[in-house]
Amino acid sequence: MAETAKANPHETEGDDPSRRDFIHIAALATAGVGAVATAWPFIDQMNPSGDTLALASIEQDIAKVPAGQQLVVKWRGKPVFVRHRTPAEIAAAVKDDHADMRDPAADASRTKAGKQEWLIVIGVCTHLGCVPNFGTGDYGGWFCPCHGSVYDTSGRIRKGPAPLNLQLPDYEFTGPTKVKIG
Repeated sequence: MAETAKANPHETEGDDPSRRDFIHIAALATAGVGAVATAWPFIDQMNPSGDTLALASIEQDIAKVPAGQQLVVKWRGKPVFVRHRTPAEIAAAVKDDHADMRDPAADASRTKAGKQEWLIVIGVCTHLGCVPNFGTGDYGGWFCPCHGSVYDTSGRIRKGPAPLNLQLPDYEFTGPTKVKIG
């Protein structure tokens, strides 16, 4: 009688390849779940704390800010200029909507509809992060004394090394004299 050769010389009678594959897959899945369960506390501790989340938005009463003045509030560690613009400042900004600018933007796109007298910008120069001063620039807006960037009454860059306009934070008016930033 001739013996028939086995297909796999390492396989013994009773070994089932599909069962072995299942055991390998189950072991890898268990190891993966264990790795995720071990890593989750480390990943979760990187979420911001409750006091940081509380600073994600602030609400400010702007009733006492007279036209021609601004209020500076701190939001997320940065100064935010809440400017109550005069009709002359608004007219100057609208007149310059089509002027040659490095970062063109219409005045209407930088304020909320119906509230164009309020300009709310992050008070950080877009060149190197300095805080500009109001009222000392050539265009009636802000001037950054560090490197000479000049912004107009709409917060648009007009002269100097800054590449972009003053940034606009997310904000909304929650009442006639209340604004929520963030």
